[in-house]
Amino acid sequence: MRNYYYVTANTAEGFMNLLPTNINHLQQIISLNHPSQTVKTKILKDIITKYESTCEVEVLKSALGDRYLDGVVVREKGLAVLNHSIVPNDMSEITELDLSQYTQDTPVKNAELEEKFIHHTENAHKHLQTGLRIHDGLEDIYIREMDFKKADAIADSFIQSVLHGQSKKNRDGHEYHRFFGTTTVDGPVNVVPHITEKLSRVFYIKGRAGTGKSTFMKKVANTCIEYGFDTEIHHCSFDPNSIDMVLVPALDFCMFDSTDPHEFFPTREGEEIIDLYKETVTPGTDEKFTDEINKVNAHYKSYMKESVIELKKAGEYMEALEQQFSYTKQEQKEINNLIERQIQ
Repeated sequence: MRNYYYVTANTAEGFMNLLPTNINHLQQIISLNHPSQTVKTKILKDIITKYESTCEVEVLKSALGDRYLDGVVVREKGLAVLNHSIVPNDMSEITELDLSQYTQDTPVKNAELEEKFIHHTENAHKHLQTGLRIHDGLEDIYIREMDFKKADAIADSFIQSVLHGQSKKNRDGHEYHRFFGTTTVDGPVNVVPHITEKLSRVFYIKGRAGTGKSTFMKKVANTCIEYGFDTEIHHCSFDPNSIDMVLVPALDFCMFDSTDPHEFFPTREGEEIIDLYKETVTPGTDEKFTDEINKVNAHYKSYMKESVIELKKAGEYMEALEQQFSYTKQEQKEINNLIERQIQ
């Protein structure tokens, strides 16, 4: 079985990498080093195929786009095989495999293509940063109209409900920090339906900017961790300081920010909406500030669109770089045999 998520994202704070909390309890970490993302992704897909029939396989999707992967985690084997490009420099106790020794292609380093890829990627991040700054204007509108005591009461009631009958464990739960989506060359993407389909209880958190969706989820996450439950915390890939999803496997529930660009609605029993705008904001706020809200929405979304344009340009240069590489079935087989020998 496959579980998909991201540990990297293009955000208003630049390229973010949340890998460490997802692998720091594993016994063996293998890093695949090769100048081609395509070569590394193909090997990672082979590893998925090897294990998915007998183990739960965590597939780390890539902020570069749907064609690439960041890694594979087989938690019950204590194993992670990672794309070297996302491995932090200060991470120790990693087995690094140089795959270029097993492929015959040795293209000349194309500095111009690499610089253009970096240039357009950084431009995308700047557009996201500007968009977020403008988006903060929406928060200012709704914060003025918020009933914070009521928001606290809703959070407290929800926490009591999901933890009803549960006792505190003699440990803190582990925090897994992730993303359920990001902005890529393919536009805004997410794996929310894939994540939620396995759970019996799903809470769709509705609201507006500044109406406490992230604060609500942080309170739930912190309490579950205090009770000793391992908790998946998915950050917002626009503003990574905000939380977009909390998932607690042992309690079989998740809650997520179900607003644009990842807006969904309940389709089955066990799913429900919690609307913080309806419950905590002065009625008629949308109507009262319609013109101002529409202006800010249009302005910040224009920068979101520009960020996608820049990422698409970066993706074109990435593709040009990738076209320099090729590999044979025999080379692929030799690399897989090398990895097989390394796995303990």
